Amino acid sequence: MAIARSAKMAVEECQLQFKNRRWNCPVFDGDHGRSVFGKILRKGCRETAFIYAVTSAALAHAVSRSCSEGTVYTCTCGQRLKRSTPASEWDWGGCSDNALFGHKFAKDFIDRVEKGRDLRSIMNLHNNEAGRVHVSRKMHQECKCHGMSGSCTVKTCWMRLPEFREVGTMLKDRFDGASRVVQDNVGNSRRVQLLPSDPNHKQPHSRDLVYYESSPDFCERDSVTGFRGTRGRLCNATSIGLDGCELMCCGRGYRTETYSARERCNCIFHWCCEVTCEICNRTRMRHTCL
Repeated sequence: MAIARSAKMAVEECQLQFKNRRWNCPVFDGDHGRSVFGKILRKGCRETAFIYAVTSAALAHAVSRSCSEGTVYTCTCGQRLKRSTPASEWDWGGCSDNALFGHKFAKDFIDRVEKGRDLRSIMNLHNNEAGRVHVSRKMHQECKCHGMSGSCTVKTCWMRLPEFREVGTMLKDRFDGASRVVQDNVGNSRRVQLLPSDPNHKQPHSRDLVYYESSPDFCERDSVTGFRGTRGRLCNATSIGLDGCELMCCGRGYRTETYSARERCNCIFHWCCEVTCEICNRTRMRHTCL
């Protein structure tokens, strides 16, 4: 169940992070062993790097959280850290997320399919690990107070992973600053190292996403990646950003149309505690790429 939940988490987070971009993380029929992310995984581009990272991160997060919730019976609560505050202030309690177990399980489950020593396999392994590292990087302490009338005379604390939305946002930032790499054999063919394609750039960090191939422009239908292009996509006519019609539509222009929408309006709060609204017809405008 944790694995299934992590797959749903990864897809939803990917689509949310890229909803205003040309490539909006579409999913496809995943039958017969095909990935739901489609043919984009055949490329060595930034988008592929993000997919590997967010999928690995989601699995580590879901399993870690399931351990603390008691829904995975092969693991328990995370280890309690050594106390760093006076005993009178707080005590360990509750059930910490088991980040160590989640990280190890995700590594064993996902990394084992990468058997090669080529650039593509090394890239995938690096991005897998980057995703998992971001899960535990923001692990934080949560506490609950106990005492008469909320006086907090006793406080129990445990370690909690960040919400997965925060992990997705961090990985999206790494996507925007991803490092283009080349393969370098250090000393012998058994040890492979990733080097920046530009010698003036820094060595990619373990938290960085890496890629070796330029991304398509995603403007038109592409049989290599399976992407359908941006024709018919909604765009923002007033934005100069990536969601703006000029960039989203790749200079092809866009169509503007009005439509009627039924919305709640004239809402009134009644004490206590009810809100009543009328239903109004509003005229709205939308823009779609040609």
